[in-house]
Parts: sequence; C-alpha cells; structure tokens
Amino acid sequence: MTKNDTVLLVEDELLVAMEIQDLIEDVGLATEGPYSTVAGANEALGSIQVACAVLDVRLRDGDIFPVADELCARGIPMIFHSGHATPDQITSRYPDAIFFEKPCVPAQIVQTIRQLTGKEQLVA
Repeated sequence: MTKNDTVLLVEDELLVAMEIQDLIEDVGLATEGPYSTVAGANEALGSIQVACAVLDVRLRDGDIFPVADELCARGIPMIFHSGHATPDQITSRYPDAIFFEKPCVPAQIVQTIRQLTGKEQLVA
C-alpha cells in the first residue's frame, strides 16, 4: 500500500474504531491505527505517511489538536468524528476539515474518505 491508500485512524471507542477500520479496509484502503491516545498518534506521525485522517476529538489523554495541527501543517485532509465538538469549533480552527457529529453512519465517513483519496470507484 502507498500513502495514497492509507488512512490514519484515531479513535478511543473500540467498537467505533473497529467498525470504521473494517469499512475502510473493505473498500481496499489500509488503516494506520487505530490509535486511542494523542501520544500514540503523535508518535506514529514521526514515521508514517497517510492520505487522510479520521480523528476523534476527545481521547483518553486529551484533545486531538496537537495531532491535527501537525496533519494540517502537512496538508493532510482531516475528517473529525466527535460528540465533543461542534462543526463551528472545528472549522474555525481547521477550515478545510470535514466534521461528522457522533453518532453518525460510519459509511458516510468512508464515502468521504473514498472521495479524499480518489477511490470513489471502489465498491463498499
């Protein structure tokens, strides 16, 4: 897999992470993660390349913003998936980010990932 086929997944709710990961992999993309902490995701950023990221806002060890700031600096598209933020809070800080409020249908997130990675032709 190349960086264009890999999605960073940062989510601390195990069942949510597993469902999103399965859907991502079902359409032929790879998942880096899931990471359940800011520290783990930050450490991973030192050695990975990804096409886009799916980020929960509130994690076990704090808010995702240090990771999101680094992704933004690298120009990596971000999809926020959270019940602890509003679209305005996210888009005021990250204008190009996409926001899904929990709960949402994970397939919506995966369809957005497919668009961001140019994989729309893949069948879920």
